[in-house]
Amino acid sequence: MAIFYNQATLSYRGGVTNSNITAGELLDSVAVIKTATAQTYAPGDLITYIVNVSNNGAAVTGVTVTEDLGAYQQGGRTLYPLEYVSGSMRYYVDGEESPLPTLSENPLELSGIDVPAGSHIMLIYAARVTESAPLGPDAQIVNGTSVMCSCMVEPATASAAVTMESEAELTISKALTTPNPVGCGRITYTFVIQNTGAAEAAAEDSVVVTDTFEPRLTDLSVEYNGQPWTAPDNYSYDEATGLFVTGAGQITVPAAAYAPGEDGNWVTTPGVAVLTVTGTI
Repeated sequence: MAIFYNQATLSYRGGVTNSNITAGELLDSVAVIKTATAQTYAPGDLITYIVNVSNNGAAVTGVTVTEDLGAYQQGGRTLYPLEYVSGSMRYYVDGEESPLPTLSENPLELSGIDVPAGSHIMLIYAARVTESAPLGPDAQIVNGTSVMCSCMVEPATASAAVTMESEAELTISKALTTPNPVGCGRITYTFVIQNTGAAEAAAEDSVVVTDTFEPRLTDLSVEYNGQPWTAPDNYSYDEATGLFVTGAGQITVPAAAYAPGEDGNWVTTPGVAVLTVTGTI
């Protein structure tokens, strides 16, 4: 939509007089709507996008549809949080799949599209989330579409936003920090729990570590993040079976921290919790 103005002049006998100024509003007949099939993302995810272009006026030709794949500026560079999955594009005219118009992948663009009067076209394609995708509790990928042809005053635009998954993502590793124990001596196991997610693993998430020690341990000493734990408040242990279980909600792990790297890829610093169990074999 654009407002335009026009004024005429009348010349006679060496003089000029101006008419009144007329104003009008030019309405584009072409409109675009864009949706994403996912609401959240994580690096490596595939997201399917659907772009609908409708024409409520006379037939238009030479339409170009451009997808920006969420491009944003950082450190003087253009970064792309999405990467088009080559070969995934599908093209429909009034609901029927049709041969693809001219397709360029860098940037992602379809050109030479004709849209008959009262018709619509639909594009469906997949994109993969790259390591340049912003990370953090408020991170978003906003993938924009621009539709333009010679008969339009300005492009028709639409976008679809997805947000980063906001939940804990935990992993655990176990190390024997007394690698060559002596019989009847003391032995220590260290458990490192890491959270690469944007949300804390809180007490209500009921994180529990379970292990069965073999050989069996006696006279247990347990620490969590350097602080002593006691049974049964923080954990339970059965010397007869070697079964060790932490209390539900006793373990919490902070959310990860995120920062853009110099190469444009985001760097994740996991939140960490450390559990150590020492006993006599």
